[in-house]
Amino acid sequence: MRKTLLALSLGLLAAPAFAETGDIVETATGAGSFTTLLSAAEAAGLVDTLKGEGPFTVFAPTDAAFAALPEGTVEDLLKPENKEKLTEILTYHVVPGEVMSSDLTEGMTAETVEGGALTVTLEGGPKVNGVAISQPDVDASNGVIHVIDGVLMPGA
Repeated sequence: MRKTLLALSLGLLAAPAFAETGDIVETATGAGSFTTLLSAAEAAGLVDTLKGEGPFTVFAPTDAAFAALPEGTVEDLLKPENKEKLTEILTYHVVPGEVMSSDLTEGMTAETVEGGALTVTLEGGPKVNGVAISQPDVDASNGVIHVIDGVLMPGA
């Protein structure tokens, strides 16, 4: 019994004092409200990229945001023949580097991985391309997630 207590005590002393933050994919998975986004990232072959070194800023639509799209849109995008379009949409939600909400300014633009630009507005609460940022600054080991209430479409 004494050896067991000593071993347990030593194990606790060796453990880190804080839990390590997961990468963007692990953080989104743990949140539980990004099932559609994660399925889309898998279908587009982007999971390994989002688990990569980064840093990345991801404007992450919730499952409710995807559900608000016209009926059949998500199912159509997930088809193998639409992988290029799906990749274009998903990479439009990603900005290279780590942009925290405190970095956002009125009228700011940020170039996305897709190549298009996102525009930030702050009046009435922070928005990106007019879509509300409902939960900013979700920290991940390789960047930051800003939860958004809509799906951003390139060229829209």
